[in-house]
Amino acid sequence: MSTVDLHTLTGAYALHALSEDERVEFERHAADCEACAQEALELSETAARLGLAVSATPSAALKDQVMQRIATVRQESPRGTSPVRSPLRSPGRGSRARRLSRWALAACLAGVAAFGGTAVWQYDRAEDAQEQARQSERRTDAIAAVLAAPDARTRTAGLADGARGTVVVSKSRDRAVFIASGMASPPNGKVYQLWFDDGGTMRSAGLMDPGRTTGPVLLEGTVDKASGMGITVEPAGGSARPTSSPLALMTFPA
Repeated sequence: MSTVDLHTLTGAYALHALSEDERVEFERHAADCEACAQEALELSETAARLGLAVSATPSAALKDQVMQRIATVRQESPRGTSPVRSPLRSPGRGSRARRLSRWALAACLAGVAAFGGTAVWQYDRAEDAQEQARQSERRTDAIAAVLAAPDARTRTAGLADGARGTVVVSKSRDRAVFIASGMASPPNGKVYQLWFDDGGTMRSAGLMDPGRTTGPVLLEGTVDKASGMGITVEPAGGSARPTSSPLALMTFPA
């Protein structure tokens, strides 16, 4: 499939209308195509909202009615201009018809349940995306507040391989921001972890995004009585305490 064809599959992907091979190929394409990834996400959110807009909560008695009818309702014979009546009826035909009717109705119920589950899943994905956006906005606001604080103090130090790091501390905000410049990406399966130095005891201050090793990072938690910060390389997901020698130790500005 050509790249041009893949660009046209965002709508079908959002509605789960692709075959397994097409889905895998589109997701591989979307990983490198920001426009398609964004469009597919927006279409998925829209589809979820449309599904919720027309959804209705079934009455409490509906399930009992359906279960009762499963055992009694027979499948309707095909209609035509000249119905053919069978002169003979085998002993097992009626029971087979009833079983087929039950299976057909059960399949319909399963289809409805699956559609509802898909709508809920899409809605949950949309809610997750919105929550991530809200969290990102809150972090950005907190970083800006620290950098713009009247009592903000900075200190810069050289890191490995020519990289540089700057820490900004605001006592009034009781928060700190680390700004990296030129840091290499961590090894595969590893992550940079930040630490507060509480008089020689290291307290986790969060993880750096492995894909963004340049730019500001809000240290998680309050500065409190910490005298500085450190950076270590840890397994993906971080560690409760440092497991490697620090790449850098920086004393907070007075």
